[in-house]
Amino acid sequence: MVGAVPKLKADVRADRTKASGARRRALRIALISGLVPLSLTLVQCGRAPNPTALAANSQANVQVVAKTNPQAQSGDTFEDRFPAPQFRERFPSASESLLQRQMSDFSPKRAVQQPPQPEQAPYKIASLEPQIPYQRPPRQDLTTLVSMKSSAFPYFGNNPASDAPFLNISKGDRRGHRSYSGRVFWQDETYNDSRVLMHVPEHFDVRKPGVIVVFFHGNGATLERDVRDRQLVPRQITDSGANAVLLAPQMAVDAADSSAGKFWQPGGLKRFMEESASHLAQLTGDPNSARAFANMPIVIVGYSGGFLPTAWSLEVGGISDRVRGVVLLDAVYGEMDKFASWIESHRSGFFVSSYTHYTARRDRELMSMLRQKGIGVSEDMDGPLRPGSVVFVETGDGITHRDYVNRAWTQYPLKDVLVKMSATPALALTRVAATSSSAPSR
Repeated sequence: MVGAVPKLKADVRADRTKASGARRRALRIALISGLVPLSLTLVQCGRAPNPTALAANSQANVQVVAKTNPQAQSGDTFEDRFPAPQFRERFPSASESLLQRQMSDFSPKRAVQQPPQPEQAPYKIASLEPQIPYQRPPRQDLTTLVSMKSSAFPYFGNNPASDAPFLNISKGDRRGHRSYSGRVFWQDETYNDSRVLMHVPEHFDVRKPGVIVVFFHGNGATLERDVRDRQLVPRQITDSGANAVLLAPQMAVDAADSSAGKFWQPGGLKRFMEESASHLAQLTGDPNSARAFANMPIVIVGYSGGFLPTAWSLEVGGISDRVRGVVLLDAVYGEMDKFASWIESHRSGFFVSSYTHYTARRDRELMSMLRQKGIGVSEDMDGPLRPGSVVFVETGDGITHRDYVNRAWTQYPLKDVLVKMSATPALALTRVAATSSSAPSR
């Protein structure tokens, strides 16, 4: 029994091998029987169709159709199988969805042209027709206040009259000046304003000969309230038509004091004019004009207590040769020797002193000093101003000291001086605007 098991397994394997071989032979026979008709068909595909076969196939199809469709037994032509389309099938009605189009629908479309719209060009087209010449918009007068280091105050030096410190009194941290009258003016209230009133008329032209007017106001004055608004000094310069500008430093603020401050110092006027040249150039909008202002002639006008800075500027200012004229308006309260010395040594300039009964004695004393030096003196303002002219004019009753800058020998005396000066070419001053006959307006 032990040996029968291996033999059984061998028989089973033999039976399986025989069955597997039989299946493979059957698969090959089936594959060959399917490929032979296919190969015949492929051979026929490369040949032209046989008409007899086509007829036989067509007849066979007719018989098939007759058997399956009794209605088609009477005939089955090509027209029957593929009937021609009817008109309604080829051309749908208007109610159907097909959109009917015309030939014009297929023609090229032109873009709709809009009428040209006017455009705002960033430039102007030049015209060949005569045009009005371009005129620069008129410039307005330029009047401003500028703080300057070289202005009269603040001042911490000595009083040259006594060679003592100018600020000669103190109270706690405050320092002040005791005037000759015994009144005390404090530095932080009276001697601390370094501003200068600058005025450039609208017609001023730095390229033409001109002049700088330096105006020293009197006692009890401020630049805005008195020099600009009450005495109308800027307006008088504009209305004269002269090619002139104005510099008016603030002296003692609204005080009965004539102290000269930095104008007491040697070179004080020179430093003041040098610094003002750059400010005037900036004010006129032409920085390159600073050199022209630095060399421009000067006319000094001193009113009342303004005599003191005027006299010291002529004596120690450092640029007395640039001064072409001196005008004193009821202002000869002293310093006659300084005025007489400048007149004697500067015969190319002019000197005018107009006075009331308040200063009449000193004006007559100065006239006597000049005549003793052989200098001719005129006592009216009817003639023109020429280089070397020395004029003293006494004004009559009814002319007040307070209003003297507005009314002396004539209305608006500063304007009159500049008009007469402009009429003299030798004084190198150009008159570039017409003189207005009307009174200056604020």
